[in-house]
Amino acid sequence: MKTARERRRLEEERRERSDQSDGGRRRHPGDRAAERSKAMSMLGVVLVAVMLFPVYWMFNVSLTKTGDMRADPPHWFPWNPTFEGYTAALGQQLPALATSLFIGLGTVALTLVVALPAGYSLAKLRPRGARGLDFVLLVAQMIPAVVMAMGFYTIYIKLGMLNTVGGLIVADSTLAVPFAVLLFRAFMASIPRELMAAAQIDGASTWRTFQSIILPLSRNSVITVSLFSFLWAWSDFIFASTLNRNSDTIPITLGIYRYIGNNTTQWNSIMATAVIASIPAAFLLVLAQRYIAAGVTAGAVKD
Repeated sequence: MKTARERRRLEEERRERSDQSDGGRRRHPGDRAAERSKAMSMLGVVLVAVMLFPVYWMFNVSLTKTGDMRADPPHWFPWNPTFEGYTAALGQQLPALATSLFIGLGTVALTLVVALPAGYSLAKLRPRGARGLDFVLLVAQMIPAVVMAMGFYTIYIKLGMLNTVGGLIVADSTLAVPFAVLLFRAFMASIPRELMAAAQIDGASTWRTFQSIILPLSRNSVITVSLFSFLWAWSDFIFASTLNRNSDTIPITLGIYRYIGNNTTQWNSIMATAVIASIPAAFLLVLAQRYIAAGVTAGAVKD
């Protein structure tokens, strides 16, 4: 009597001999799956390379001399690099970087102050008109930024807020607040009401429940909203060019724009400034990526 293991081994040997007799025309399903996986991996590598090529080209141009900018064919690698672009960027754009940092942090603070209580109210207190407000927040995210910039320009002229850092913080927050409220609402709606009931039994008020129960549980969504708010403010150009064009304190996006002249364009300085400005954003994304994944999917599934 042959054991089951021996029968399986004989069956595998029979299949191998059959495949060899067919000249390799027959393949196991596992081989086809491996080939498909390999093909998909190669396709993914190609797509990633295509998407990352502009980043590489930005870095390449930042190290290219001004006289080599119009070389034909172009220099695909900085064989003779120069750091004059980085010297100009660090010497001229540090105040703009500090301004952008202040605007980004201010936008994060204002967004959280407005969106956290709003999301909590819509998720747990359910005030009258909550469904209509959800719809309004969705529509608000569809309004083009240039339309909002024109409206802010008219209001800021009357309020005297044109060319001020505070005006930019308020304007940038309008992009982040609708997204933040909807994200907080989705996450806080998934928090069990039993936790709130237990806090109320212990004598906690609505605000104390929000402060002691809801906020600690909302860490991932808070980090996600903070990161997106900061990145929107950090990369904003429309509001900056419309509402802060003539100010002495300009963000980094306007600092890059001022390198572009009518007759000459300092491409290595532009790209060097762009590389420097990309470092904080890339660092924050790498640092907070696991919180972003959890925060974006927050509230998608209810227990």
